[in-house]
Amino acid sequence: MALGRRKSVQQQDLFITAEDLPRSVGHVFYTKLNRLLDEAGFDSWIEKLCNPYYSQARGRPGIPPGVYFRMLLVGYFEGIQSQRGIAWRCADSLSIRQFLGLKLTDHSPDHSSLTVIRERLPDTVHESVFEWVLKLASEKKLLGGKTVAVDSTTLEADAAMKSIVRRDTGEDWRSYVIGLMRAEGLVKENEEPSDEEIRRFDKNRKGKKVSNEDWVSSTDPSAKIARMKDGTTHLAYKAEHVVDMKSGMILGAEVTSADNPDSQSLEDSLHKAQIHLNEAGSDTEIQEVAADKGYHSTETLSELAEHTNYRTYIPEPKLPGGRKWSKYTCQQRQAVLANRRRAKGNKGRKLQRSRSEKVERTFAHLLETGGGRRCRLRGTVKIQKRYFLMTAAYNLGVVMRMLFGVGTSRSLQGVMRAVFSFFTAVQMLYEAFPIDRGAHYRADRRIRNRFTSSECPFQKLSRSPEIATSSTGC
Repeated sequence: MALGRRKSVQQQDLFITAEDLPRSVGHVFYTKLNRLLDEAGFDSWIEKLCNPYYSQARGRPGIPPGVYFRMLLVGYFEGIQSQRGIAWRCADSLSIRQFLGLKLTDHSPDHSSLTVIRERLPDTVHESVFEWVLKLASEKKLLGGKTVAVDSTTLEADAAMKSIVRRDTGEDWRSYVIGLMRAEGLVKENEEPSDEEIRRFDKNRKGKKVSNEDWVSSTDPSAKIARMKDGTTHLAYKAEHVVDMKSGMILGAEVTSADNPDSQSLEDSLHKAQIHLNEAGSDTEIQEVAADKGYHSTETLSELAEHTNYRTYIPEPKLPGGRKWSKYTCQQRQAVLANRRRAKGNKGRKLQRSRSEKVERTFAHLLETGGGRRCRLRGTVKIQKRYFLMTAAYNLGVVMRMLFGVGTSRSLQGVMRAVFSFFTAVQMLYEAFPIDRGAHYRADRRIRNRFTSSECPFQKLSRSPEIATSSTGC
């Protein structure tokens, strides 16, 4: 074969026939996902649901709601955070264009169209899509719901700490520190300190505290100052998951203020998860709840024991000096002791181990590989809309994995990597422990003589990415 050469200047065609347009064989995951959505009637259902929010008599036809929701699903499956990145990926990939139902001559929706549609559709529509996926899982007999696990994490807001201002005076951080320096006589009224002097004073001053009661972000007032998982301080939101312990699906995903304690949001999250189960057509009622010790509260346990039938398995944090029962009522004491007995039992320990695995897995998929750790929107309502669709995409991935064995569009990469790693390990063991005596040695020589060095299947499988002829390095 002769060497092909790239032309620096190319003559563009004036007319292009349909046969000359580029085509794609499609992506296995997106093809199966589209088939699943079509069989369940997703497009007709979502168009009927969104019809009241569009004009009935005038205006050109807009982007179909099914395309809008599919684009946001692509954002999760491809691990893309921003809407600009989602729009670019959908325009660039032929297989994703096929997933969206776009013809080769159609333009993919712009990122600004995603914003317009999100503002047009209320959060109830996005929540209905989340419930529709749960209904699909329930129809496939994949959904449990009897035993759930609850946990929360922080989402970094799209606002910097430099944007905080005083609630009472409206001063920013720099003006506030300069005022403290002048109050202590370190700076005169007509002098302006340097940035280095401000940082040095702010670092060494006593009683420094940043409280949500005193400070608010000027760019995103809904975001709260919080300590992140890595120990840093950022403006953030809190995302709370209620996860089905049987299937691993998310039954509830609420975005609230970062300063909202876990113990106060537990009951509301469980009630909303039960509502989602009911809307999904499931008759299952939540009976057992597992959570970490951050959710332990005497008042919360008492309320759950009095008004619900939930059996809680929440570890009790150690209190200095022990618990003083004189401050609590008899009902509160019974609720705490009953939860303590269940949490310390064999079933309680087993649920805690399973909770640590399944709940943290949802956070890893949504926030790390799904690109949801950093919010690209501002305001609780907007973030909740996007988060409902991300959790719906995660649940769709669970359904796809149970039905077809592939949960995301990137799963096949991991499967192929595991296969080649297995054969490489087999070859290493084969070379590390040679059989060189008796009949085994003669059989080994016959096997080795059968293949030449260029024909050995192990060498073909373990070929390094540097010399691989495939673009994927396989």
